Amino acid sequence: MLNIVLVEPEIPNNTGNIGRLCVGTESRLHLIHPFGFVINDKNLKRSGLDYWVHLDVTEYQNVEEWIAQIPDQSRVFLMSSHSDKSYLENEFQDGDWLVFGKESVGLSAAFMARFENHLTIPMSPLIRSFNIANSVAFVVGEAKRQISSKK
Repeated sequence: MLNIVLVEPEIPNNTGNIGRLCVGTESRLHLIHPFGFVINDKNLKRSGLDYWVHLDVTEYQNVEEWIAQIPDQSRVFLMSSHSDKSYLENEFQDGDWLVFGKESVGLSAAFMARFENHLTIPMSPLIRSFNIANSVAFVVGEAKRQISSKK
């Protein structure tokens, strides 16, 4: 099972869509506070539809609380448009942690410095970044493809 981590998500519709993706891919969702919305926000529920009740989701009050429960930090992968290594070049394993930053600014430099694995999604220079829900879908799809091919 993959672990999808959203650090300080700001937009409820994105979080709802990612929650739905997690249910559909049997992935766990980890949400690190503060949020830009309340978890019972109608937009969050609308995006997640009736799947939200089936979601394996854990909330953390801060980054330190989340980090304390990671069994192997070498399997944490931070997604950043500033990384040089493509997620398509990475070898994913069951149980990996795929970490995405807040929609407005991504992951901070201080957060990025805490982990060694930084990945990017190749994109045209005409855009600054992809929507976070799309980014999660790209990376989860590739990770699931790799994991299923190893069975």
